[in-house]
Amino acid sequence: MIATTIVALMFLLMALGAPVGFTLIASGALGIYWIGGFPAMAGILSSMPRDSAASYEFLTIPMFLLMAEFVLRSGIADDLFRAAAAWFGRLRGGLGVATALAGAGFGAVCGSSTAAAATLSATSLPAMRKYGYEVRMASGVVAISGTLSMLIPPSIAMVIYALLADVSVAKMLIAGVVPGILVTLTIALTVWFLAIRNPEHAPLTPAVGWSEKIGTLRLVLPMIVLMMAVTGVIYTGIATPTEASAIGAFASAVLYFWRGGSRKAGDVYQIFARATRTACMLAIIILGAHVFTTFFALTQTTQIIIQWVGGLDVNRWVIMVVLIVIILILGCFMDQMAILVLTVPVLAPLLTHLGFDLVWFGVILIVTAEVGLVTPPMGLNCFVVSKYANVRVGDVFWGVTPHVVAHLVLIAIMVAFPMLSLWLPNQMN
Repeated sequence: MIATTIVALMFLLMALGAPVGFTLIASGALGIYWIGGFPAMAGILSSMPRDSAASYEFLTIPMFLLMAEFVLRSGIADDLFRAAAAWFGRLRGGLGVATALAGAGFGAVCGSSTAAAATLSATSLPAMRKYGYEVRMASGVVAISGTLSMLIPPSIAMVIYALLADVSVAKMLIAGVVPGILVTLTIALTVWFLAIRNPEHAPLTPAVGWSEKIGTLRLVLPMIVLMMAVTGVIYTGIATPTEASAIGAFASAVLYFWRGGSRKAGDVYQIFARATRTACMLAIIILGAHVFTTFFALTQTTQIIIQWVGGLDVNRWVIMVVLIVIILILGCFMDQMAILVLTVPVLAPLLTHLGFDLVWFGVILIVTAEVGLVTPPMGLNCFVVSKYANVRVGDVFWGVTPHVVAHLVLIAIMVAFPMLSLWLPNQMN
């Protein structure tokens, strides 16, 4: 009864527009007070903020955010798309393929999907429109390509999942590499298929000479080295994810100043301020998740769910399919961070009890959450593309529909073959 009332209160606060982190803290604290009184609530609220923020692994988040801010303002996204377009522009749907590759490259140095969608809207979408690409096709590939930042390291979503599920941050980040490549290929193949079916929607672009192609590689080489260095030191065990994030933040700062020459102190201050604000917001969300999880532990809600599910006379894979469908539905109405903090603390013990690997499930959860970023009525990336590119949001949703179908097929493949996600992290030092 207590758990049901507090969960209903939490959803009510969210429906009224309250921030996710403060909603979880308020409802969780009220539930703890209901069970243990003021001393229990005061004891938890006095110690948990310090414990959450003092976590060594949490430092990964502000460092990756700082890295993303430096790269975002260095103008590297333009060069990424230009290089990809030069090499793949002569393919049918080549600029759409180039958008997918630019989204993957940008995601490898920026963990924010909305930032990636906004940046691609300002770079690749105008280029596709210039060469006569159909508006729905062009805006759809931009919206779905922006979601790659959730999966490809350094992914903030992956780090938060690892902290909530209590799994290795390093393994979680590396687990996103192969699925990230597969998702990129899925987007590219979907664009190519659509272009083959309707060639008039994706005209060929002028040929680019080899000298110009080589020249574009020179522009993006420093960024490629940066993202390989960060992922590489994590994979080889040379550095922890926290240390690798500091290396990435420093290297991206060097890239920022090197590409722009002299920079204003105010611009640098804004970079640090934006990264700090976002990190604080995420810290509040993680704190809220811990408070709410503590309330669930006190009420034995998680154990009750585990016992109930364990008593069902169904195959565990049926339960997994049901969970994926639930996450897909939640993604249509909720922010992806909200989905993580609401589901992971409850599902992690349940899935461990059922014998599923939590690193593998993290990848499935993130890819499934990607779909939520482009499905109505929320579809945050679609609204971002609509705003920045001045395109009707309905056209963006229609354009992204084939990619949603392709993503669902890929999710089924990844569920059927867990080693697609687990092989690379299992090879780590």
